[in-house]
Amino acid sequence: MLFNSYTFWIFFAFVAAIYRFLDHRWQNRFLVIASYTFYGYWDWRFLGLIAVSTLVDFFVAQRIADAGADRGRKTWLMVSVSFNLGLLGVFKYLGFFVSEFNSFLAGIGIPGGIPGIHLVLPIGISFYTFQKLSYIIDVYRDKTAPTRNLLDFALYVSFFPLVLAGPIERSSHLLPQIENPRQPLDERRFREGLYLVLSGLFRKVVIADNMALISNHIFARPAAELSAWEILLGIYALAFQIYGDFSGYSAIAQGVAKWLGFDLMVNFRHPYFAKSPQEFWQRWHISLSTWLRDYLYIPLGGNRKGPVRTYRNLILTMLLGGLWHGAAWTFIIWGALHGGWLALHRLVSGTPQPRDGQVEGGRITGFIKMAVTFHLVCLCWLFFRADSAGQAFAMLGRLAGDAWHFGGLETGMVSLMALYLVPLVAYEWWCEKKGDLLVLTKAHWGWRAIIYVYMLWMMLFFGSPVPQEFIYFRF
Repeated sequence: MLFNSYTFWIFFAFVAAIYRFLDHRWQNRFLVIASYTFYGYWDWRFLGLIAVSTLVDFFVAQRIADAGADRGRKTWLMVSVSFNLGLLGVFKYLGFFVSEFNSFLAGIGIPGGIPGIHLVLPIGISFYTFQKLSYIIDVYRDKTAPTRNLLDFALYVSFFPLVLAGPIERSSHLLPQIENPRQPLDERRFREGLYLVLSGLFRKVVIADNMALISNHIFARPAAELSAWEILLGIYALAFQIYGDFSGYSAIAQGVAKWLGFDLMVNFRHPYFAKSPQEFWQRWHISLSTWLRDYLYIPLGGNRKGPVRTYRNLILTMLLGGLWHGAAWTFIIWGALHGGWLALHRLVSGTPQPRDGQVEGGRITGFIKMAVTFHLVCLCWLFFRADSAGQAFAMLGRLAGDAWHFGGLETGMVSLMALYLVPLVAYEWWCEKKGDLLVLTKAHWGWRAIIYVYMLWMMLFFGSPVPQEFIYFRF
């Protein structure tokens, strides 16, 4: 049930129509039913998995809170961590490690090996697993009181706008909104929700899906057949495909949730305007980057135990962040590149960059930093998207060679990218300068109408002829 499908909007209209006439407790019960229906639409076989997983952590959280001794609390914490990471490991990584182990045996001349394992990956398992882990860890740290209502916790885990691809919400933010009555839909919430939904659909249907046609065409061909310009433009298209796809999904999730009375966290803040790797991760997939910071980087020691350990912690955190995305060497390399880049930048700059993009320096210096950061991010995206490390290195070899001839295909790619991307970048630059992601919702209704009509017109007449699945559903 894709957000950009008629099926979803029929489903949501039905949910919203009934939801508004229910009191708070019945709203939560109804949303649990709706969320399980939404999740089961993809594959009903995994409803049992999310239900059992929810039950385990619901009871473990209470055992942690009720345990008097630290040892008992740690035991129950380890039960939850082992259970959640064990499930994730079996479904997401077991096949990869078995394959690598068999390759190792073959490499040293030992025949046979372990029979291949091919399991269907439950959609959204990485997201709801991390969301449950943050809850359990926060209960252990006494930052969150465990909920005693099973249906409330089931809604926290399965809430349909975010169960498939986040944002990865914190219990301290989402659970109070579940446990307490929500305000009815008013004009402001409707206006903001409408903007988030329309802008998210635009980024998905117009930007991401059209850029996917370009990037998929490039990555489906052997590197030897591609010019350097084709590869470079294909990587640019990939960068905006991933951004449009994932930020679009997050915006739609925010908008749909807002219409139901919930405020989800912001997951993207114009990441391609970042001027450093630190700033990029303060703007990109914020729910994951802050999760990795709070539950991995800081527990490893953060920057409290000297520069060498700080660099180690940065690299290790990003390596595991890459592995979170998938069981493949390309994701591990992607994480290693980001970790090494963060460590190197910290070494060279001496201090972390200020938050929220406030980097010192003149306008020209800032633009150069932005351009360099964007291209290094694109370099990392090459490994993120490539079918294999060999393909990524082959493409890099073409970029480093003399295959820089510009022909008709490249001209067409530039024209299409300009048509779709220039208005988006110009609009987001305006929002960036205003310092407000929702600045359009506060503008005169006439300006809103013009931009909304443009978005709808582009979606109707310039959407991709081949709809693409949301990229992060794979993770």
